[in-house]
Amino acid sequence: MKTINELKIGYIGFGNMAGAIAQGLINSGFKASNMYAVAGHFDKLSEKCEKMGGINALLDPLELASASDIVFIAVKPNKIKDVITPLAEALSEEKVVISIAWGYDFERYFEEDVLKTGTHLICTCPNTPVSINKGIFVAENRHSLAEEELKSVEELLSNLGRLIFVDTKLMGASGTVCGCGPAFADLFMESMADAAVMYGIPRKTAYEMVSAMIEGNAALQLSSGKHPGEMKDEVCSPGGSTIRGVAALEEYGLRAAVIAAIKAIQEK
Repeated sequence: MKTINELKIGYIGFGNMAGAIAQGLINSGFKASNMYAVAGHFDKLSEKCEKMGGINALLDPLELASASDIVFIAVKPNKIKDVITPLAEALSEEKVVISIAWGYDFERYFEEDVLKTGTHLICTCPNTPVSINKGIFVAENRHSLAEEELKSVEELLSNLGRLIFVDTKLMGASGTVCGCGPAFADLFMESMADAAVMYGIPRKTAYEMVSAMIEGNAALQLSSGKHPGEMKDEVCSPGGSTIRGVAALEEYGLRAAVIAAIKAIQEK
């Protein structure tokens, strides 16, 4: 394949997640002019692409497929068959296809005849922090990329954060944790900030404090590899303030609520 900077990248669907991916790539030095996008509302698409530095807004998905080396499938799962099936022939011709449609795994694309056998496909689930190159791409272990193609995809997606491969059976839960998890973290951050405001800390300062605290603590865990429980114990002095707060969180069911949230999505 071409070098990363030479690749032409297309987005079929250009909603929040596709836009986040494009923004992250632009942040990493990728040229907006080397990207193409199609979406349902061309006027809105054109405005968005212009604001992002000159991404090429196209009307015809077939034109996008022809122009692109790598094509992101970024339409809603319930529209996959209608939108992608007519493009199957074009996507099978020496293209790398990266699906970010949650719920569509590798096998499903071919079982439902959405894509032609032999299409070079990898299925993933990203989250929105890819827009600032701090995201996660969970990728299915099963794919049909050649070795060189896989290396290029790994290099491309690693610019956006962490790339983590999992077995097919774990894609659903992994997508829930990584894709829905930011909303749960946002709720926690908002709650912490509300408490800070209740005790007089200005709202803007409270958000800055809470976000920086979570960012630093997450970075510490990733750097050290320590079990979160061990990190918690290091902060909880006997009879101290932190263990009292931890006890209150346990009393009000923080762990159970978080697990229930994941379960609610997985069992929907």
